[in-house]
Amino acid sequence: MSETVQAKGTLYGVSLGPGDPGLITRRGWALLERRDAVWTYPVRSLRKDSYALDIALRAGLQPPEQHQSLLFPMTHDAEKLARHWLKAAETVRAMLAQGQDVLFLVEGDASTYASFGYLARVLRELEPEARIEIVAGVNSFNAACAQLQMPLSEQDDTIAIVPAAYGIAAVERMLEDFDTLVLMKVKPLLDDLIDLLERRGLLAHSRFVEKAGSPVERVVHDVASLRGSKVNYLSLLLVRNPGRVRGELQRGCRKKDAAGTGPADDVNEQEESDV
Repeated sequence: MSETVQAKGTLYGVSLGPGDPGLITRRGWALLERRDAVWTYPVRSLRKDSYALDIALRAGLQPPEQHQSLLFPMTHDAEKLARHWLKAAETVRAMLAQGQDVLFLVEGDASTYASFGYLARVLRELEPEARIEIVAGVNSFNAACAQLQMPLSEQDDTIAIVPAAYGIAAVERMLEDFDTLVLMKVKPLLDDLIDLLERRGLLAHSRFVEKAGSPVERVVHDVASLRGSKVNYLSLLLVRNPGRVRGELQRGCRKKDAAGTGPADDVNEQEESDV
């Protein structure tokens, strides 16, 4: 008789939003209520708790009997990172092989600067046929804009979402090309960024948000007041750039048709953006 082959489990990247449990999607909530799936969640060191797990706990959700942290250290050492990513992927692979579904809890959105991307990539290298599903979530900058009642984009605005670690020179170049800059993980370069924004006359159009949506959320309108202060790793700057020189298509103007006599018959010009 042939042996029964056990079906392998699925890895889910469950996005929890940036901090407010109310921003967990219905899909994410339904998965987290399952008692037959394993919870995993990232920690930056063995001495620190998981921020993603904290969001779920503050939502009143209880971990299943089997749950486990996975170490994703804060380092730029490529060899060390690769070693820990591999260990995490091997841990998840073993659970999936036993037929268990694995939920990987992610603050924010699992597809945006998230540890889940590394885990999924290495798992696929180990197990090309691995079943992986990403549950979309609310990004920190979306939550920050909502809190500030500040549009992320309007009409034909351009947006750049970049880690501030790209450097001051790169950020300054982007000010020539984008109407809104979302600068993530600004902690290491905050003072330099403040100097740049002051020089470009953009401090009045900038806002700082730390741990958006969490009980310890901090919103700072006077960004210059942050000079010399310590901020959390989970912090960002939203910069609106009203003085940017635009190309042929100006804010509030409509494209003309080929004859130059009227608005183009372009459905994208008729609809509001829902990005």
